[in-house]
Amino acid sequence: MADRDKKTAILIPCYNEAVTIGKVVRDWRTVLPDAVVYVYDNNSTDGTADIAAAAGAVVRHEYQQGKGNVIRRMFREIDADCYIMVDGDDTYPAEFGPEMEALVLEKQADMVIGDRLSSTYFEENKRPFHNLGNTLVRSSINHLFDSEIRDIMTGYRAFSYAFVKTFPVLSRGFEIETEMSIHAVEKNMRLENVIVTYRDRPEGSTSKLSTYSDGLKVLVTIARLFKNYRPMEFFGTIAAFLILIALVLFCPVMITYLQTGLVPRFPTLIAAGFITLAGIHSFFAGMILSTIAQKDRQDFEFKLNTVEQMKRMSRGTAGREERQDG
Repeated sequence: MADRDKKTAILIPCYNEAVTIGKVVRDWRTVLPDAVVYVYDNNSTDGTADIAAAAGAVVRHEYQQGKGNVIRRMFREIDADCYIMVDGDDTYPAEFGPEMEALVLEKQADMVIGDRLSSTYFEENKRPFHNLGNTLVRSSINHLFDSEIRDIMTGYRAFSYAFVKTFPVLSRGFEIETEMSIHAVEKNMRLENVIVTYRDRPEGSTSKLSTYSDGLKVLVTIARLFKNYRPMEFFGTIAAFLILIALVLFCPVMITYLQTGLVPRFPTLIAAGFITLAGIHSFFAGMILSTIAQKDRQDFEFKLNTVEQMKRMSRGTAGREERQDG
């Protein structure tokens, strides 16, 4: 059953964060006392759930392992006007929460990104390959999707009701932040950046993010979403590459034919022909899928309108109930 007790919900996905979760919950209850703090425990074995409950959080459980699975459950179960998502490792100060909340509630932002990379991240983070990976992912997405997002993989974000209820969570793990960023850009949703300070994990707290395996998953996610959201560019690039290979193979054969009137390398000519056909097929596949993607964007705009109507109806029902109780 969905909850709609307060206008703002603090969402904290957790897996074995007993060292820090109590402080994180207390900080958020101090900074935003009117918000409800939800901690979704993802099969922790160190007492994270009990510590969060003792600190005043509403504790729930997601038994499918992976951050993406946790966020899917959160978005499905909780209704609010503003959602603030933050990690349970105490690396993101709660003091930036009110500013992020105001951008959603007062400025109609659909997603507010807590930008670590413009402040203290590179000094505080002690894993150099994480720094390189964040820079690589940010550059790739901004180039491929013509965006200006400053921090793609931050776990500190705020969302509108419309974003949460229309975002299709497909990723299971840490690549979920990349998926969120690309979805918001592609669907022309209103984005804002707030520069936040970042602090490294305290002693005794360990990161669950694998630099190499999770980094590879993020890159695969970028390629998959580029194919899905920009099919003409994706398949058009493949088509151009195939045509180029076909020309490299065909030109020597053509030159020999013009000089001698003979075609001594029929296998090369045949290969060039088949590669050309593959390039043509790729080009038309891109055109067809581009039309489908355009239709999907149109359907999404209709879905946004439907979600906003549902939100207004929910507010009206809640208002009537309050008047009746009064």
